[in-house]
Amino acid sequence: MLALGVDIGGSGMKGNVVNTATGEILSKRLRIPTPRPGTIPEVAEVLAEIVGHFRTEWGDPSLPVGCGFPGVVKAGIVGSATHLDKMWLGADVVTAFSEAVGSTVTVLNDADAAGLAEIAFGSAQGHRGSVLMITLGTGIGSGMFREGRLVPNFELGMLELDGHHPIEDRVAYRIYKQSSLSWKKWARRLNRYLDHIGSLFAPDLIVIGGGAVNKWSKFSRHLDVPVALKPARFGNHAGLLGAGLAAVKPELVGDAYPV
Repeated sequence: MLALGVDIGGSGMKGNVVNTATGEILSKRLRIPTPRPGTIPEVAEVLAEIVGHFRTEWGDPSLPVGCGFPGVVKAGIVGSATHLDKMWLGADVVTAFSEAVGSTVTVLNDADAAGLAEIAFGSAQGHRGSVLMITLGTGIGSGMFREGRLVPNFELGMLELDGHHPIEDRVAYRIYKQSSLSWKKWARRLNRYLDHIGSLFAPDLIVIGGGAVNKWSKFSRHLDVPVALKPARFGNHAGLLGAGLAAVKPELVGDAYPV
């Protein structure tokens, strides 16, 4: 079954049609810069534009929509949204998005969505035990899975580490891009972070995604942590694939995101 997956990032909102049976990402991705300051009406308007584009392109006005949101979402209510306007706190994101596009939108944490894709079809497919999905972009997103089952809203980018709070302001991929750090020096920071969360949660596998994964060969050789590491198979597209999966396969999410 086809679905539209949308991934809201700190710098861009991306969408594409996905095949939820095969994991294929179809057509050409549409990316629109995330509005600033990112109020509810602004973000909802861009979402409606993306949905309208693909429903028209595919001639399917009922195309199911799933959306990865950059923050905590519990029972449809936003608990955090670090890279969007503060008016999101306590807002009903499911209602806001559903009204904007004219149909029900499934909304979940963006890193949780990316993890769903990697568990179902990607680098963590068939992996037993605990899997951590870490997305490195404007911030740090994280998703935890135990025996393939989602533990929602596992926000590890907000940790304090070595006196830095939140740690994403030192380790996120945007920090590398905005600084003069070499890949090796940035990777050392990332290595410290991965080693720390590895000691806290003892995952059997950490999958690295987000924008940074496109440069995996540049920094991965500098990482040395006692946990298996893999780049996301779907790279920075994992979030939109996972969002589309969640829209039509609620069994993948279970009761993690009740509405």
